[in-house]
Formats: sequence, structure tokens, C-alpha cells
Amino acid sequence: MKFLVAFCLLQIVVAQDAVISNSDIGRVPEIQGNIVQQSIIQQDSANVVKEIPIAVSFPRGNYQWFFSFMDSSRISTFVIAILLIVYGSFRSLNMEHEQSAREKSDILNSENSTFQTIDTTQAICLPIGASVSLLIMFFFFNSMQVVFAICTAVLAASAFAFLMLPMCQYLLRPCGSTNKLSFGCCGRFTPAELLSLALSIMFVSVWVFTGHWILMDALSMGLCVSMIALLRLPSLKVSCLLLSGLLIYDVFWVFFSSYLFNANVMVQVATAQADNPVGILARKFNLAAAKDAPQLSLPGKLVFPSSFDPNSTNDRFSMLGMGDIVMPGLLLCFVLRYDNYKKRKLEGETYAPSSPGNLIYRVRYFHCTLVGYFIGLVTATVASEINSSAQPALLYLVPFTLLPLVTMAYIKGDLKQMWNSPFKVVTQRFIEV
Repeated sequence: MKFLVAFCLLQIVVAQDAVISNSDIGRVPEIQGNIVQQSIIQQDSANVVKEIPIAVSFPRGNYQWFFSFMDSSRISTFVIAILLIVYGSFRSLNMEHEQSAREKSDILNSENSTFQTIDTTQAICLPIGASVSLLIMFFFFNSMQVVFAICTAVLAASAFAFLMLPMCQYLLRPCGSTNKLSFGCCGRFTPAELLSLALSIMFVSVWVFTGHWILMDALSMGLCVSMIALLRLPSLKVSCLLLSGLLIYDVFWVFFSSYLFNANVMVQVATAQADNPVGILARKFNLAAAKDAPQLSLPGKLVFPSSFDPNSTNDRFSMLGMGDIVMPGLLLCFVLRYDNYKKRKLEGETYAPSSPGNLIYRVRYFHCTLVGYFIGLVTATVASEINSSAQPALLYLVPFTLLPLVTMAYIKGDLKQMWNSPFKVVTQRFIEV
């Protein structure tokens, strides 16, 4: 399980700065960078996605960037990104409460934790591992694309099952059966878990046969929510190490990789489409029905329909890298847990000190960091539109989330505790005489 989570995290980090555009690399001189990938793409009758420069889609003039920014697809990326982060964070908090309740009932051993905590060593090594994964995909993608497609499909199915689980639990609640069914070495599963897994496999199967962007979006959302909910940042120190390392990773592979490899590695990997395993098998066994299975754009991004041109017969899309949701989302999940920890700590005290009248003492860390994330998204989008060049999203997202958080923690006097061991419970021990 930990290996699958680590592999999935690496893929998301690799994909976060992927230009997420399936266009012909030789034809596109510049591809817009990561966050809401600032490009509009067009899908032709052969199901091949091609990029169209933004200038074609909007009237020329001094305010062209403003019209491009106000496109409905841009607004969709902001709304979906924030909703996924908020839902994933609260889902993680709810899972923590359920696990604590089960531990108090001695039903679950505390050693069998649902969550995977990222320690200091892992935070430092993650950007290095992501760089190695990116280079492997750059040099060996053509020979290993089927392996990448199958692994991604398996991970996407597991993550989408996690996303669908609450809905399945709600639907099966009238049945009243929550007993786990044993499947031998595969483990024990509740009926709701089996239903969510069946729905997930169905979604992945339809996506493999059709390659439709809506299904790819659904699978990508499942990956985002599962990573935010299941991964944990234990302290602000680890959060700063992880996000700072990924910022350097982001800037290097967007701006400097072409100087070392004579090609933009991020663009090459992100624009590559994997051969459909179903199509390969159909051609091998001469099955005419599935020979024309489309190539798969792997779920490493979210795509959204842009404003439709009434004079055009083709649909246009804009894109958002998943890493720009997951990595800041881990920080937001951490501060939400800390807000909840402080609230419970104050409720448990017989005398709760009154907060000063200053507004900053009444603002929660989660709200402050979420506003900073939104401002970072807007800044990265505007910078990409104005510069007409690739912009690493974490170059904007990391400062706009970390700096307000650190400043507010310093003013409130929580910085030292958040930096080292924010959730350490101090208990009083009494000696019997």
C-alpha cells in the first residue's frame, strides 16, 4: 500500500509541471506553463488533441490577456481546484476522527494507521525521486508507455473508488449491512467498498475504450482527493522543506531543462500520449472492434471546456496540473488539522484565555492559507498570460501560501509549536502514594 501511494505521489509530482498539452511538440514553439495550463487546445475528428494559441481565441488588443483570463475554463479551474482541496482536507479530518473513535474502542490498533506521514527525509528526497521519474519517462516512454498506462489505470481505479466510497455508503445505508466480507488473501471489504470498486472499474474501462475527457477528469479528481486525504505533513518544518524542494524542481524543469537536454523534458513527457493497451491487443489478435481505440492521455491533469466559439465546430479545452492541487492541498490539510487541534484544546481547558480583539486572532489558519492559494492561482495565470511563456505554478503558489501562514503563526505565537511538533499531546501524570 505504501509503495502504491509513493508511486502515485511521484506521478502526480512529475505531472504537476507537465505542460499537459497533447500537441505536436515540433509545431508548438512555446507551451504555457503548469497551473491552469495557459493554452487552449482543440480536438479534431481523429481524436487527436492539438493546441491553438490563445491569441486565436480572443480579440486582439491591449486587453486580450484580460478576456483570456476571464474565460469560463479559467474560472472552472479555480473553482474545481479549491473545491477538491477543501473536500480532501475535510475528508482527511473526518477520517482522523473516525480512527480516533475506533482506537478508543480498542477496535483498531494505533499501529495500523490509515494515513501515510511524510517525514523529513522523504520530503527532501521527493523532488529528487520526481526528477528521476521524469527522466525515466523522458528517455523510455516509447518502450514503456503500455506499462505507464496500466499502472496509471490501476492507481486511478483505486483512487476513484476512494472518492466514491462515501456515496456508496450513503446508498447502502438502508440495507444496514456493514459487516466485512472476507476474500481470502485479498482482504476484507464492506459492501460499500465493493460497490465503489465496481463503479471505479467500470469508469476506468469506459475511459480506456473512449479516452473521453470527462472520465479522465473524474479519475484525476479521485487521485487528488485520495492523496490529500491519505498523506500527512506532520509539521510546518516538513511542509516548508517539501514545498521549497518542489518549487526548485518546478522552476528547474520548466526554465532550465532545455539547456541540459536540448529539449524541454517537461513538455516532451507531458505531451506524449500512451498507446491504448486495448488497441494493442486488438491489433495483435485481429479484433476489428477495438483496433481504433484512441491513444490515452494519462490522468495527470484536469481539463475543462472553454467558451465555445459559435463559428467553430471544434471543442476547446484549458487544463490544470494535478500537482498544483495536491501539493498545496497537503499544506492546507495540515493547517486544517492544526485549527481543529487548537479548537479541541481550548474546549478541553477549564479556563480558555480570551482572544484579543484584533481580527487576525480570529482568522483561522486554514482560511488564510486558502485565500493565499487562490491569490497564487490568479497571479500565476496573469503572469503566464502577460509573459506568454511557461510559468512554474509553484513559483507563485508556495510564497502565497507559506508566507501568510508563517506570518500569522508568528503573530499568534504558534510558530514554534507548528514548526516542530504541533500535535504533541501533553498529559499530566499523577503518582499514587
